[in-house]
Amino acid sequence: MHRKFVVQLFAEEWGQYVDLPKGFAVSERCKVRLVPLQIQLTTLGNLTPSSTVFFCCDMQERFRPAIKYFGDIISVGQRLLQGARILGIPVIVTEQYPKGLGSTVQEIDLTGVKLVLPKTKFSMVLPEVEAALAEIPGVRSVVLFGVETHVCIQQTALELVGRGVEVHIVADATSSRSMMDRMFARLTSRSNGDHSDHE
Repeated sequence: MHRKFVVQLFAEEWGQYVDLPKGFAVSERCKVRLVPLQIQLTTLGNLTPSSTVFFCCDMQERFRPAIKYFGDIISVGQRLLQGARILGIPVIVTEQYPKGLGSTVQEIDLTGVKLVLPKTKFSMVLPEVEAALAEIPGVRSVVLFGVETHVCIQQTALELVGRGVEVHIVADATSSRSMMDRMFARLTSRSNGDHSDHE
């Protein structure tokens, strides 16, 4: 049996350790650590409506001018929510500090969503979300989209994977302020067991 580890680098900017993607080279002195994986990595299976939940993360008006390709991710997000309604898939929506950052953009139709919650932490995995997931029998997969890829999307994916949930990140429905952040987050998520990048 091989023991697996994740290499983490201390990011001064965020004041915490972050996972390094495979193949990432460090060219200057820095703090790194090895963290043993505490979960069994699984391969992703097919999505089944009865065992899937859609997570829409922080698609808010205040992010519109700052996020790359925001109009495109709104368009894809709309189609995802339409598909969820047609297939009867529950949808959970979060809004990061809505008092300051505004509500979900008007183009995103929230008709019939299971939950819309404000949050002040990066991950969508709030106690209310955990309670909602517990009410849905047999949840195996989460389809995750929104902003920002390198913060809230990544932290949500990592928490869900840590709980044994398959996470499918919709690549053309997620973005960040910079393409480097978006790409780095997608690589990091893949190195942590989320191998889905649906475009």
